[in-house]
Parts: sequence; structure tokens; C-alpha cells
Amino acid sequence: MTQTPPLVSQLDQVMLVMQRLIDHVTREQWDKPTPCTEWNVRALVNHIVFGNLLFAQIARGERQGTPPMPQERAADHLGADAAESYRRSAAQLREAFSQPGFLDRIFPSPIGEQPGAGLLHMRVTEHLLHGWDLARATGQQPDFPGDLAEGTLEAMRQRLEGRPRSQTPFGEEQPAPADAPAIDRLAAYTGRRL
Repeated sequence: MTQTPPLVSQLDQVMLVMQRLIDHVTREQWDKPTPCTEWNVRALVNHIVFGNLLFAQIARGERQGTPPMPQERAADHLGADAAESYRRSAAQLREAFSQPGFLDRIFPSPIGEQPGAGLLHMRVTEHLLHGWDLARATGQQPDFPGDLAEGTLEAMRQRLEGRPRSQTPFGEEQPAPADAPAIDRLAAYTGRRL
């Protein structure tokens, strides 16, 4: 029996939490606004599903590094059952990222060549941040593992230190209590208001 690499285990953890959050979105909540002001709840979940499908294609060697076309991003990737669509996209991503040697291979991505471990970190970060957005929009608790959110926050601090936020996809850091949960501090660091 092969053991799951720790990085892939992190992906498993965040996807499990995201699935629970999506499973608990009520019919009335799909049109609600989110902290990502350009998206309502449905559009936010659609974005997450599309990201899973896109990164699975990259990992399988089915895409070169060209950024997705606007019509790809705007397409409906949820259909009639958003929760099931997320479940399928997560399974595809997990399978693609579990290929032997994936973490060390270099892949062409929309932001340049990245090792598999870099692609995995991008998906974990995306799940943490947009999971927080989804939880905030729907009145749920984003129960992501605190150590994983803390580690991602530290990695983000190192990555963004000294860079103008206008050159990143993140807003200006917002205030957060020092004793706030790590996921809240991560959200605030990337421009979300608590």
C-alpha cells in the first residue's frame, strides 16, 4: 500500500472542507454576494471547479501554459448539481496530482513554468482563500486545519514581501486581531475584510 505524500494530503484536507461547504449551500444562497465582489456564490464555486479542471489538464499534459480564454472561465462548469460537479473536479485533480513523480516534474502553467509541488500549493491556497469567501457568504465556519492555514499565511508573507499588491491578484492587507484564527488572518493578509 502506497502512502499519500504530505503535500497531496494537504490537498485532500482542503478539498474535503470545500466539499462540506458547498454541500451546505442552500438554494437561496447561490445568488448571494461574496467577498470577491465580482462573483456571487454560484460564480465563486464555478471558478473553483474550473480551476480544478484546468490544473488537472495541466498535470495530465493536456494543456500548455497559455492562460485560459475568457469564455472558458465564464462557461458554466456546475450544471444542475454544483456539489457533484465540485466532487468530480476534485477527484480529477486528486488523480492528476497523484501521478508518480508529479511533485518534482516541471509543468507549463498560466504563470510560467512550475514544479508539480508549486501547482499543488496554488490549488491549496485557492481552496483556503475561496473557502473562506464561500463560508463568509453563506454563514458557515471555514474549518480548515489551522496549521495548514498558518503555513500558507507564512508562505504568502514570504512571497509577497516588498511587492506592490497591484502586481498580484491580492488586495491590500486588512487589519486582523493577532489572536484571530489562522484562516481569518490569511484572508485579511490577502485583502479580505474580516
